[in-house]
Amino acid sequence: MSWERTPTRAHCTGVTSRPCSCSSWGRGIWRTSSGAQKSQPLSPFAPQSHLSLRRQTSLRQRMAGSAGMAALAQDIREALLHQQLDHVWMDTHYVGLQFPDPDHPNTLHWVNASGRPEEQLPLEDPDVYCPYSATGNATGELVYAHYGRSEDLQDLRARGVEPTGRLLLVRLGMINFAQKVASAQDFGARGVLIYPDPADFSQGPHKISLSSYRAVYGHVHLGTGDPYTPGFPSFNQTQFPPVQSSGLPSIPAQPISADIASLLLRKLEGPVAPQEWQGHLPVSPYRLGPGPGLHLGVNNHRASTPISNIFGCIEGRSEPDHYVVIGAQRDAWGPGAAKSAVGTAILLELVRTFSSMVSNGFRPRRSLLFISWDGGDFGSVGSTEWLEGYLSVLHLKAVVYVSLDNAVLGDDKFHAKTSPLLISLIENILKQVDSPNRSGQTLYEQVVFNNHSWEAEVIRPLPMDSSAYSFTAFAGVPAVEFSFTEQDGPAYPFLHTKEDTYENLHRVLRGRLPAVAQAVAQLAGQLLIRLSHDHLLPLDFGRYGDVVLRHIGSLNEFSGDLKARGLTLQWVYSARGDYIRAAEKLRKEIYSSEESDERLTRMYNVRIMRVEFYFLSQYVSPADSPFRHIFLGRGDHTLGALLDHVRLLRSGGSGALGAVSSQVVPGLGFQESRFRRQLALLTWTLQGAANALSGDVWNIDNNF
Repeated sequence: MSWERTPTRAHCTGVTSRPCSCSSWGRGIWRTSSGAQKSQPLSPFAPQSHLSLRRQTSLRQRMAGSAGMAALAQDIREALLHQQLDHVWMDTHYVGLQFPDPDHPNTLHWVNASGRPEEQLPLEDPDVYCPYSATGNATGELVYAHYGRSEDLQDLRARGVEPTGRLLLVRLGMINFAQKVASAQDFGARGVLIYPDPADFSQGPHKISLSSYRAVYGHVHLGTGDPYTPGFPSFNQTQFPPVQSSGLPSIPAQPISADIASLLLRKLEGPVAPQEWQGHLPVSPYRLGPGPGLHLGVNNHRASTPISNIFGCIEGRSEPDHYVVIGAQRDAWGPGAAKSAVGTAILLELVRTFSSMVSNGFRPRRSLLFISWDGGDFGSVGSTEWLEGYLSVLHLKAVVYVSLDNAVLGDDKFHAKTSPLLISLIENILKQVDSPNRSGQTLYEQVVFNNHSWEAEVIRPLPMDSSAYSFTAFAGVPAVEFSFTEQDGPAYPFLHTKEDTYENLHRVLRGRLPAVAQAVAQLAGQLLIRLSHDHLLPLDFGRYGDVVLRHIGSLNEFSGDLKARGLTLQWVYSARGDYIRAAEKLRKEIYSSEESDERLTRMYNVRIMRVEFYFLSQYVSPADSPFRHIFLGRGDHTLGALLDHVRLLRSGGSGALGAVSSQVVPGLGFQESRFRRQLALLTWTLQGAANALSGDVWNIDNNF
């Protein structure tokens, strides 16, 4: 019995309220050769067919630059060459990566009263390290600093325990490794030790947990890409002057196990830590310190390393120069079953499925670009270097990026870390995909079961440690990363450890790994269909008006303080109003247009797909401030930086509260000249977005 597909109509919900004839294929009817109909999802996504590959992949050594990684790259390339793709190619960069020195391992010693090293503390995972840590030695008294956030260090200081000149013991979680080290550096600490506390992982009789002698790997570059070519692609570095990212730390950092952390905590004196800082190590109570002196020695070394990204492309029919991009990290420190093997298997399954659809006559309007990334565990190095190399092309041609990294970390809760432009489309697709663990329910019904606000339950901002972050914050391309997680607590205790094996992932999911992976594949597949095939791009460009309004709500709290200084936020309000009017005008134009007019549709699609790019500040250098996005980026041009600065009106300029997020200089207080500059950067970026959305120059309302 053969099957062929008859598409059914759906409604475009992203940019207009009217139905459209864009063949936005959500669910379809699969028809047998005898004429019978059977309701099925669009395509039989079945990533369980790649389980053997996933298991095999997680057994290989896959550190970027390793022989195992090179062999896997060739395997992936061969797999793509065997499919119905129009183009398959590889892209190699030589990047600066940091590795431990096997001849001079990192060390941790107690020191005596005179500061001389004494007994050595065993680092039970000697090859676990923090890439891009500063190298050298750090000696100081130990202090417990909770998660190492800026607010934790402020609290520590307020309780009479000074972090300056000390080594900090901080817990895994809440923020990434790089942010912990950056906070410690801003507060004058000499070094950082990072450990996994059992309190931060799911507890219960049926939960499996990380071994107490295991440390957790994590890089500490506060940025993405090769930190030795910031803002530029990693070509032949010998021809260019040496430069390095401002996000590289100047203090050493080292992961340690829970067992070593217990030994350290037992030696701490000083005040008892607040109740919410208490953990589940066999130490009661946790104290803040200080404690005895420690000597940390970090001997990691930098090496120029080749990494290879692998690409496969299905060319679009009507708009081949517009790309819908989907990617998965291929490398991993350790087995990397959840970290990258699952995503790689789903990526290959999507390639197989779309290739099969092409063989059966399917041709998307826009090109589909499938990518296997290298260097992900060093801070999305492969994806960022590709973006840096082709930025002038991609901001004109890339429609959306879909990330498959960290997709399956549990099976209870579902999150989408995404640009606001994709929220309406995600809502629509959740209503078309079955829940992997609740029979008879869609994913949408699952997420609203306990919380009627599906958006509050599901939607999260893109974090810097996602490969999708650089696409949006650096290149101005809307992006999304899906994750299934556990119901209570962090989803998966083995991420970035030697215990991230296929067997442990299967145990955590109680045998449900194939079902959850299939749900991710269906989500991603439906998203790719809509984005590549809809006549009009289903991106909700009006959403950013709401985003600006939320941020303005935070700023309004300080309007009285600003007015007392003769300052106002009126220009931001006006720019936001212009954006709302431009979005509404475009929506009405689309509604009243002839959708059969291909020239007009393409013009609308070009305006819609570049909305995210409009929010990259055109007034700062990508080399100096690579993350130019005014909502998601880093630097003085961002709305977050403006808010942090305005808060100094009431804090008296005491604290480094914004030092990590917005580069506020501690101790300087509120500066009117700086505020005016920030306001100008923000206002004109927002006004530029409104002008660009309006279309041609003769359509722009210039009464600003």
